[in-house]
Amino acid sequence: MPARGFFVAGTDTHIGKTLVAAALLHAYAGLGHRVLGMKPVAAGAEWIDGAWVNEDVAMLRAASNVPAAPELLNPYLFREAIAPHIAADHKGARIEIPRIRAAYDELAARADVVLVEGVGGLLVPLSARKDAADLAVALGLPLILVVGMRLGCINHALLTAEAIAARGLKLAGWVANRVDPAMAAYDENLAALSHRLPTPLLAELPYMASPDPLRAAHFLSPQKLTAIL
Repeated sequence: MPARGFFVAGTDTHIGKTLVAAALLHAYAGLGHRVLGMKPVAAGAEWIDGAWVNEDVAMLRAASNVPAAPELLNPYLFREAIAPHIAADHKGARIEIPRIRAAYDELAARADVVLVEGVGGLLVPLSARKDAADLAVALGLPLILVVGMRLGCINHALLTAEAIAARGLKLAGWVANRVDPAMAAYDENLAALSHRLPTPLLAELPYMASPDPLRAAHFLSPQKLTAIL
C-alpha cells in the first residue's frame, strides 16, 4: 500500500505546527504505522556538535520511527530565522519544488504515513513565483490545519481555509492549539471555528509552556486519525 501523507499548515508562524506534526507522528506510530516527519524548508539554525541544527527538524526526526537521511527530511536549511525566500536570496540559493517532491517520494517509499510540515503560514513565499500552498499542491497532499488559539484566530483560520479551497486542496482536519493561556472567550472562539470550518476537529491541545509532542499525542483521537487516512 502506498504511503499516506498530510501537509501540516498553520494559520501563522509560532502557533505549534511542529508540535502538532510531531504529535501526529507519535500517534500514528502508536497505531502501528511506520512514520516519517519532513520539514522541506526550515529557516533558523544553531551550530550544535559540528552541524547546523533546526529545532523543528530535530523534533520531527525524534518523533519518526524510520531512519532517513537529513537531506531528505530537510532539503533546505537556512541559518537566518526569516522568511524563507529572503533567507534563500541571502544565501544565493533557490528553493526548488521538484527537489522537495523527489525527497518526499523517497520518504513515502519507506513509510506508511509521512507528515510534511509547512513553513510559516500557508501563503508564505518560497520564491518570486511560488509559495507554500504551491508546494502542497505539488505534493498532492490533504492538509491538516493548526489553528493557534489566540485573539484573531477566527479570521486567520477562515482566510486560510478559503486559500486552501481556492488552490483545490483538501482540508482533512484541524487542530486547535491554545497558544495564549489567557485568551478571552476561548470556548466561544472554539465553537465558532467548529461551526465554520468544514472539516473535523482532530484535537484540542491545552497550553504548554514547553511543547511536548508525546503529551500532545494523547489528545489526538485514534478513531479520527484512522478515519482520515
